[in-house]
Amino acid sequence: MKITVINKETRTRRPATTGSGFRNALRHLDYLQLAPMLCLLVIGLFYIYSTGHQVGGKPDIWKKQIFFISIGFAIWAVLASIDYRIWKQWALVVYLAGVVSLALVLCFGEYRWGARRWFSIFHMFSVQPSEFAKLAVVVISAWVLSLRGFKINDLRHVAGFLAITLVPFVLVLVEPDLGSSMILWPIAGALLFAAGLKWKWILIAVVALLILIPASYPFLNGYQKERVLVFLDPSRSPNNKGWNSRQSELAVGSGGLFGKGLFQSTQSTLGFIPKTVANSDFIFSVIAEENGFVGSLVVLGCYLLLIASTMRTAAIARDSFGRYLAVGTGTLLFVHSFVNIGMTVRLMPVTGLPLPLVSLGGSFIVSTMISLGILQSIHIRDSVE
Repeated sequence: MKITVINKETRTRRPATTGSGFRNALRHLDYLQLAPMLCLLVIGLFYIYSTGHQVGGKPDIWKKQIFFISIGFAIWAVLASIDYRIWKQWALVVYLAGVVSLALVLCFGEYRWGARRWFSIFHMFSVQPSEFAKLAVVVISAWVLSLRGFKINDLRHVAGFLAITLVPFVLVLVEPDLGSSMILWPIAGALLFAAGLKWKWILIAVVALLILIPASYPFLNGYQKERVLVFLDPSRSPNNKGWNSRQSELAVGSGGLFGKGLFQSTQSTLGFIPKTVANSDFIFSVIAEENGFVGSLVVLGCYLLLIASTMRTAAIARDSFGRYLAVGTGTLLFVHSFVNIGMTVRLMPVTGLPLPLVSLGGSFIVSTMISLGILQSIHIRDSVE
């Protein structure tokens, strides 16, 4: 079967094959993506298992993660074998599904820890729509920017593009989930930069952000204000709001060069890092305590390789849609990793963002694997064609 792909940049036509399924995919896999992805998944399982043995923990929680990884990996394999350009046809549907799911969770979602962010599925596991909404924003943004009529330096077009991000941003913010809502803007910014937005508009946007971010403080919820204040002054509430951050710092620092040994952490095992966050938001602290500086570098190296694979895919992509998909996904992975690791060593405020492929959580594991499956498809098609 032959299809014709129109290259937006050159306005030339070239033939392209749709691929030959799994066999074709295996022959042209991007191992720069696959290797660090598998390493991070295995590392996550080890340390979810480790945190399950802390005081009051759940020793079998790692089995739940295997279930989510299995689902994610199956979807990753299918998407890798399917031509990624099919997402052009479904971009608007994907986006609308993401927005509708965010609206529905506000009305019918499970109320937990002061927020409505989850759908409970048969009281067995939960689905968090905001994680899939991030992927939806990447897909619709890549589609809009790749349209022939889109003019990157026309302010009306840029305003329309930003409105696409604004809708899910507001819905996620209302849940409330400040961390997940804020991550949408770096994605939008990176895509505009990749599309060729003029530097004068970029500088104006940076100045506006420097003004708007501190000006937004009075509009934050009480607990969000407290997180900012504790970040600026950890001694403000050492036994309450600042507890997790303080214990995380102690865990990272006590790991030394080579760590205390696998499953030998004390901050996690004795419950100083609470069981509710030890296997999710603060799992990097456990890794650093048990494996030290050297083990932490291994994890950081895996993320660098994974993000490098997304940028390489963006560089070799033969159409703008594929390039923007890769840039958006790479930005999503980078911001999540940077913020999560940064908050464990108090470089960033505590936001509740999980560590990609490592933290416990089905929705984020599956959504991340979906993104990487689509990127694998881009690499495979560009290698074949």
